[in-house]
Amino acid sequence: MPAPAAPAARGALDPAKNAPLNELSRDGRVLALTIDDGPDPRNTPAVLAVLRRYGVRATFFMVGQNAAANPSLVRAVADEGHHIANHTWSHPDLRRLTEAQVNAELQRTCDVLEKLTGKPPTWFRAPGGDWAPVTIRVCSALGLRPMGWSVDPMDWARPGTAAITTRVLTAVRPGSIVLNHDGGGDRSQTVAALRAYLPVLIDRGYAFTAPP
Repeated sequence: MPAPAAPAARGALDPAKNAPLNELSRDGRVLALTIDDGPDPRNTPAVLAVLRRYGVRATFFMVGQNAAANPSLVRAVADEGHHIANHTWSHPDLRRLTEAQVNAELQRTCDVLEKLTGKPPTWFRAPGGDWAPVTIRVCSALGLRPMGWSVDPMDWARPGTAAITTRVLTAVRPGSIVLNHDGGGDRSQTVAALRAYLPVLIDRGYAFTAPP
C-alpha cells in the first residue's frame, strides 16, 4: 500500500496572488516594525525592553534553529503580544536549494514555532529578501504569506546607531515596513537606534501594527 500523502499545511494559497508584501496601506500613519534573525539570548530581551517601554508591537521573523535553542524567548515574544513569523530553519540562500529543501526549511520552522506558541505562523520572509519562484510556490503550498520591507537601514552591517536612526527617520512614510535585526551577531547598535527613533516616530503621530 502506498504511503498516505502528507496533509496540506494550513490551507494552500494561490501563488498568483502571493506576491511579497512590501508596504501596508498608506491610509493613516501606520507602520510595521519587523525584527529578523532571532531569537538571541543577548539581543532579543533588549529589543523587547525597548518595545515594551514605548508600547510598540512588532513582527519577529524567527530562524527556526534559534527558536528551538531558545524556547523561553519565543514564548516571551509571544506573551508580550508580538507577532511571530517564519524566517527559515537555518537562514540559507533559498535560490540555491531544491524545492524539497526549501519546503523542509519552512515546514520545520512552522512546526517548532507552532509547538512553542500554540499558533501556526502565517507570514514568511526569505533571507535577504530573495524571492525565487520556488520559494513563492512553497510559501503558497504551506499557507504562508511572503513579506518583504520598504525601509532597510542596513543595521545588519553595524553602520553605527546614528546611521541606522537617520536612515529610518528619513525613509519612513505611512505604510512602511521597517526592517531591523535581533540576531546574527552584536545588535547593540540596533537596540540603541530603536531607543532613538521610536519616540520620534510616535511624536510624529505614527502607530505600529503587525500585519494580519
